[in-house]
Amino acid sequence: MFQSAASIALQIREKRLTSVEAVTRCLEQIEKINPKINAVVALADGAIELAKEADNRLKKGELDGPLHGVPMTIKDCFDTAAVVSTWGTLGRKDFIPSEDATVVKRLKSAGAILLGKTNTPEFTLSFSTYNKIHGFTKNPYDLERSPGGSSGGAAAAIACGLTAFDIGTDFGGSVRVPSHFCGTVGIKPTSGSVPRTGLCLPPGLLMDSMSHIGPMARKVEDLALLLPIIWGPDSADTSIVGVPYPNPDLVNLKGLRCLVMLDNGISEPEPDIQSAINRSVELLAEAGLTVDQGRLDGVGETSKLAGGFWAVGGFAAMKHQLNVAGTKSEDIANNWLKGLSPDYTSAEEYRQWQVESDQVSGASLSKHLLDVENYKRKMLQHMAQYDVLISPVNAGTAPLLPQPGDHPFHPKDASYTEAFNLTGWPSGVIRGGTSETGMPIGVQITANPWREDIVLAVMSCLEKALPSFAPPALLAD
Repeated sequence: MFQSAASIALQIREKRLTSVEAVTRCLEQIEKINPKINAVVALADGAIELAKEADNRLKKGELDGPLHGVPMTIKDCFDTAAVVSTWGTLGRKDFIPSEDATVVKRLKSAGAILLGKTNTPEFTLSFSTYNKIHGFTKNPYDLERSPGGSSGGAAAAIACGLTAFDIGTDFGGSVRVPSHFCGTVGIKPTSGSVPRTGLCLPPGLLMDSMSHIGPMARKVEDLALLLPIIWGPDSADTSIVGVPYPNPDLVNLKGLRCLVMLDNGISEPEPDIQSAINRSVELLAEAGLTVDQGRLDGVGETSKLAGGFWAVGGFAAMKHQLNVAGTKSEDIANNWLKGLSPDYTSAEEYRQWQVESDQVSGASLSKHLLDVENYKRKMLQHMAQYDVLISPVNAGTAPLLPQPGDHPFHPKDASYTEAFNLTGWPSGVIRGGTSETGMPIGVQITANPWREDIVLAVMSCLEKALPSFAPPALLAD
């Protein structure tokens, strides 16, 4: 149950394992473990029958693709044909799409078998995986703590062996924060690389460039297997460009220039996190990378600029999506969205949020977009001096579960991930250690645009030297 998806796929191809066996074991694990963590919120009909068909085709010498017969789950922010797809919002509580999202189509075409859907906060817009339909997902390393969000259901399911892999989304850290909190791996690829067609936040919204899709798994080799499958244009999401997928096997780490950013000046990381970063940097230096310490130019503006999108039109965009879903204003699950929007309630709280985010009331959209462009330019000019950046994922490890609909931590703590949604750079997370409280600690690896190959090569190097994935203790109960 804790092998890599790549290993499961190989064993199925070599007929040392059947798809029926793999799918059955996952379903048994879901039945046994899921009641404790609430990660899988819907099951797909006919998974075992599809596995039988896959086994029969393989006996005839027919191979569907690199994921032939491999079980997967999919985050419930994606449309899945014939399987309820709620987006975490009450207006779609019973909605069943007629068509798969692009990434789901591609994974099925590669041979993967859908087991079910994993929990998501409403429209993915929270770092706590909670909604009014399915409630909280819990961190499998401590059931009183958060698995992060918005892909917390995916990360918790992967950590507990309920699935071989999942696909997450990342609007401000939603692949990387849950990977950090749950001890798994994930990658947010370059903006414009993976289509968002069939996602609850469709292409074309105000913050379109911040919206990313990326794979999540237990091993880095799975990210390298999955990312090229979902990569590239689909003739529907017009923001996706036809840049060839870069091969991480061709990367030579020796001589790569590495910048280490222990503290971004917005939110100071806990000492355990800084220690894990330092240990990873030591290992990279031993592997032949040249290392500098510093802070990216302009990074101190991250929280102001990321939060500013809401003040200049983000709430209006979300009001439209809520109407599309049929969710009433009183049924919104995210308290910060309901309370901070002047379209809903609590104008005083909205003004206070503007002060905390250092926002100028009434700032125009055009000015804000120019500010973001200047930020991206400064960051890119500095990053161009380096090949890879090592930094924390979040200022803290997994916090206690919040009240329903609330943030589990201060939004500024997420500035380490939000920075690379603003820039659009590829960024991955690998487990780098364990805190004094026994919670996983992730390390964030970021590279220049379209250099996923460097991100994955560095992650693979660290994976070989750092403690390997360890299943949570609750599985021994």
